[in-house]
Amino acid sequence: MAKVEDFSARPALGVGLKVTAILLFTFMSAIIKATADEVPPGEAVFFRSFFAIPVILIWLAQRGQLAYGLKAKNPMVHVWRGLFGTTAMGLTFAGLGLLPLPEVTAIGFAAPIFTVILAAVLLGEQIRLVRVTAVALGLVGVMIILWPRFSDIGTMEQTATIGALLVLMATMMRSLVQIHLRQMVQSEHTAAIVFYFSVTASLLALLTLPFGWVVPSWETAALLALAGLIGGVAQILVTSSYRFGTVSMLAPYDYTSMLFAIVIGYFFFSELPTMVMLAGALLVIAAGALVIWRESQLGMDRSKARSVTDPKA
Repeated sequence: MAKVEDFSARPALGVGLKVTAILLFTFMSAIIKATADEVPPGEAVFFRSFFAIPVILIWLAQRGQLAYGLKAKNPMVHVWRGLFGTTAMGLTFAGLGLLPLPEVTAIGFAAPIFTVILAAVLLGEQIRLVRVTAVALGLVGVMIILWPRFSDIGTMEQTATIGALLVLMATMMRSLVQIHLRQMVQSEHTAAIVFYFSVTASLLALLTLPFGWVVPSWETAALLALAGLIGGVAQILVTSSYRFGTVSMLAPYDYTSMLFAIVIGYFFFSELPTMVMLAGALLVIAAGALVIWRESQLGMDRSKARSVTDPKA
C-alpha cells in the first residue's frame, strides 16, 4: 500500500518553493541555450536527465520514500510518460538554440490550453463556455506570437520559424504528458513517477547517440552537468510546493518564468522581447489563468499531476 503523502496548508512556503523552482528552471534553460551551438538536443537531454538522478535519489532517501521511488506498479505507463516527456524536452532544447529565451517561454504558456483540448478529445471532459473562451483566447495569443515567424518563411530568419514550430510541438507534447499524468497518479506513487522519468529520459536520450553526439569541452560538460543538477533540484521544489498549497493558488506563479526569461535573456544573450510577442504572451497568460480559475471552480484539483511535471517537461 502506497504511503499517504503529507499535505499541510502553508501557502507562503508553497509559493516560495514554486517561484524558486521556476527561477531554477529558467536558469537551466539558459544553460541549455548557451551550449546549443556545441551540443545536439539529444545529448543535452541526457545530461539534463542523468545528472538529476542523484539529486532525486538523495531527496527520496531523505523523505523515506526510496522504496516507493524504486517501485513501479505498471512499468509501461512510466515508459510512455518517459517517451512523451523526453520528446517534449528534446523539442524544447532544439527550439532554445533557434529562438530567444522569452519567446520559447511565451509559447510554452499555451500548455494549459492544449491540455483542455486534449482532455476533451482523449478523456471526454466537457468544455463549457468559460473554457471554450479561454481556449479561443489562448489560440489567438499563440498565433500572435508565431505570426512574425510564419512571415519569415523564405527569408534569412527561416531557422527561427523552425524553432517556433519545434517549441509549439513541444508544448503540445507537454500537454499530452499532463493528460497521461492524470491517469498515472491514480495508481503510481509520486516518488516513482519523478524517479523513473529521469531514468527513462536518460535511456531514451542515448538512442540519439548515433545522430551526432559530440565530445564537449570541459566547460560545456560542466555546464550541462550543472543543468541536470539544477533541473533535479527544481523538480523537487515543484513537487514539494504542492504539499503546502493548492493547484489553483500555485499554478499562476508559473507565469513568473516570463519575467525571469526576459531578465536572463537580456543580461546573458542580449535578447529583448518584441511588443508583438509580449501582446501574444499576455493573451496566452490570461487564457491559462482563466483555465486554472475555472478548474478550481469546478473542483478539478490537478495538484498531484502538476507536481510531477515541470515547465520543461
